[in-house]
Amino acid sequence: MIVTIDGPSGAGKTTVSLGLARRLNYRHIDTGALYRGVAAEALAAGVEAHDDPALSALFETLALRFVRDGSRQRLFSGDKDLTDHIREHEIGMAASRFSASPLVRDRLLEIQRKMGEEKQAVFEGRDMGTVVFPAADVKFFLTASEKIRSLRRFKETPEESGKTLDQIEKDMRLRDHQDSTRAIAPLKPAKDAIWVDSSDMTVHEVIERMAARVMEETKNKK
Repeated sequence: MIVTIDGPSGAGKTTVSLGLARRLNYRHIDTGALYRGVAAEALAAGVEAHDDPALSALFETLALRFVRDGSRQRLFSGDKDLTDHIREHEIGMAASRFSASPLVRDRLLEIQRKMGEEKQAVFEGRDMGTVVFPAADVKFFLTASEKIRSLRRFKETPEESGKTLDQIEKDMRLRDHQDSTRAIAPLKPAKDAIWVDSSDMTVHEVIERMAARVMEETKNKK
């Protein structure tokens, strides 16, 4: 079974998809981390999102991989652990720019589909059910109100960043616009996706609702 969870920033995709994977004893693949990893390494190398030759050269040496650490996955680039660095606000904003690059999307599409060959996985991202795995067994679109999403992201942001709630809400609105209007694989729900609005739900409630649907689909396929 391949399960996909798409949705905007701050909807709770990582927390929910990780919890769902544990609940089902599936692998958890955070594809957004891959885009953040590309953005982090590109910025460190001084490569811009529109510079295809430089991006192509970067991918020749880029070796992104997930390493299981207890119940979570850590993202490495070679021997460098990027897990905490890619969660910084600036990296998230940069990831949106790099994700609009056809070259970046093509290179990561190959990696993601290769990961899906083993099945029994929960993939989270923004185009999992529409582009990467259009034939996924169960597709979810997880969302929440803009205010709720902004507040969640604000609580995750270190105080030393100096970011205010208003700034984060403004940045999130920009990120939503960039993700939903890009020419390549824009953020949108798959036609057969199951919508889940987590605004007034606990994480446990969201996970249990999704798990019930996946288990129902598993029974139907037997």
